[in-house]
Amino acid sequence: MKKIFVVTGVLYTLTANSQNYLISFEGTGASSTVNSVKVENLRSGLTLNLNGNDILNLTGTTGICSTENDQSSDIKIYPNPMTENSVMEVYPPVAGDAVITVYDMTGRQLFRKQSYLDKSRMEFTLSGFKNGLYLINVKGNSYQITGQLLCTVGSAVAVNIEKISNNLQSVYSEKSEMDYKGTGATVDMQYSTGDRLKFIGISGIYSTVIMDIPAASKTLTFTFIACTDGDANNYSIIKTGTQMWMAENLKTTKYNTGLIIPLESDNSVWANLTAHAYCWYNNEVMNKNIYGALYNWYTIGNSNLCPTGWHVPTDQEWTTLQDYIGYGLYAGGKLKETGTVHWITPNRGATNETGFTALPGGLRNINGLFGEIGLSGVWWSSTETSSTAWARSLQFNEGDIYKGASPKKYGHSVRCLKDN
Repeated sequence: MKKIFVVTGVLYTLTANSQNYLISFEGTGASSTVNSVKVENLRSGLTLNLNGNDILNLTGTTGICSTENDQSSDIKIYPNPMTENSVMEVYPPVAGDAVITVYDMTGRQLFRKQSYLDKSRMEFTLSGFKNGLYLINVKGNSYQITGQLLCTVGSAVAVNIEKISNNLQSVYSEKSEMDYKGTGATVDMQYSTGDRLKFIGISGIYSTVIMDIPAASKTLTFTFIACTDGDANNYSIIKTGTQMWMAENLKTTKYNTGLIIPLESDNSVWANLTAHAYCWYNNEVMNKNIYGALYNWYTIGNSNLCPTGWHVPTDQEWTTLQDYIGYGLYAGGKLKETGTVHWITPNRGATNETGFTALPGGLRNINGLFGEIGLSGVWWSSTETSSTAWARSLQFNEGDIYKGASPKKYGHSVRCLKDN
């Protein structure tokens, strides 16, 4: 019974003082390499930019603390995740005997060793770990420091920790720190249970969005798919249910065949058009990278508007998306970008839990006049009804998603959908 109490106490200390969840990243599809990851906490608004081989440490505290609150004591483990072997650096606050113990996440003790540690940088090799997450505890007479190790390649031998050096020169310590960062650093991010995080993984021209509410350590896998338009713009993508959508509005000035789409800035000319055209909101090109372009429906009727392998969704495909997110007062809020950077307050019901990140790009009406930027976003479907075509809209003061028939001369935003 005493042994159970000791393990429980150690796990309580580790929960209180060390990382909560470790998130690592990998790629699949068009690329297996993740170059960088942007992480956004949709509740707090906090953002981080990571290297693809970094580990995100979601924690309610910062850093690794000792039970004596001695901030000079620390543990560093690299590479982390481990593949074959790793190195653990320990910085004890005082010299003396210490016990090094390894636990798995069930609290089972896997390894225990007593060793004399100087009050200096101590270095150990770690080996024999199987796939999983481990807690490493170093306890001295007046301190206790802890760290976590994630192992991604299993070993058939027993867990072992061996001292290989101590009291190394500071110049070597600085080099080791650089090497540690180069192999993938562990980066802290404040996190509260239930926070929704938006992850954007980037690999060259590919960019994929994953939405998650982490409740355990894990590896997130970004499925990279080409989404490049006629202007060679590359778009982030997001999977919602069985569909793969662009996670931002289309902004191409060319069809994927290279044919130029006419740019029309004159209001009266726009009002009389019965052929394809596009514009930037208020004829200001600075709106391009935020809101994308506004296209009349005659442009939508060309099957080559979207990137190769993608298309303007039909009315039924919009309905499929709506069936997935559900119906009700705040169903549309699952598509809207959170906050009021682009949407005018109150941006009712916005949670962006799908990662669709819908923006209020406004519209251009039948008279060629612009309006409603910040207030609403409207997206075309490819399904026409005589002189109109079906569209979907989201409003700043409503949480639902609305379907309506819009005149073909209107200018609306476009989201493309991956071909089946």
